[in-house]
Amino acid sequence: MQEIDNIVNGQKLFLKPEYQEVLKNKKQFEGHAGATNPEKLKEIATWTTTWEYREKNLAREHITINPAKACQPLGAVMAALGFENTMPYVHGSHGCVAYFRSYFTRHFKEPTPCVSDSMSESAAVFGGLANMKEGLRNCKALYKPEMIAVSTTCMAEVIGDDLDAFVKGAVTDAEGELDSTYIPAAHTPSFKGSHITGYDNMMEAIFKTLTPEGDVVKDEERINIIPGFESYLGSLKEVKKNSFNV
Repeated sequence: MQEIDNIVNGQKLFLKPEYQEVLKNKKQFEGHAGATNPEKLKEIATWTTTWEYREKNLAREHITINPAKACQPLGAVMAALGFENTMPYVHGSHGCVAYFRSYFTRHFKEPTPCVSDSMSESAAVFGGLANMKEGLRNCKALYKPEMIAVSTTCMAEVIGDDLDAFVKGAVTDAEGELDSTYIPAAHTPSFKGSHITGYDNMMEAIFKTLTPEGDVVKDEERINIIPGFESYLGSLKEVKKNSFNV
């Protein structure tokens, strides 16, 4: 099994003897018509080397068929993690944030910071303003971030919380505690779009917060490359390695 001092990625983990034993025992219950047939697997493997298979693949119009998609706030958290001294803050239930942290921790193999205002049943009925006020103040007091990037989950979006008004109300109620903190806020409903949409929405909110209208400084000698939701660090290293001055 996994050990805290030696985290193994999924591909290698499931090759371990104990997992192979679990797979072997599981197959005894797969006697239905759709169960894996070794001969069928060989037949398909052989077919993938044929010209027919090649032409079928080249005829595809899309790069990915049925791509894996996660919800918007996960992408928003990813965007916030890219900014120094920034704490991702999710206006929603604690369970959602636990999933986001687990997802990124397992992928990057390191702890992932993210907080929520833990909306519950009462917040779903009366709105989450009280949660927002207390949550932002606690986040600032505990972690002292320079920026708190606020996104939303299904609960907040379904009940119609006014995110911008809530943030302004929380800042006012904090009596100066949040005055020096940037707080970009993005609507990221999980039932619309995907993690890519959430990433883009949060990036837009951050840019508007950090560069108010009329306060944009242009650097004629540099180009800022925003790769979008890219969770594979090797790809970013390649972009950096092959970058050149224009």
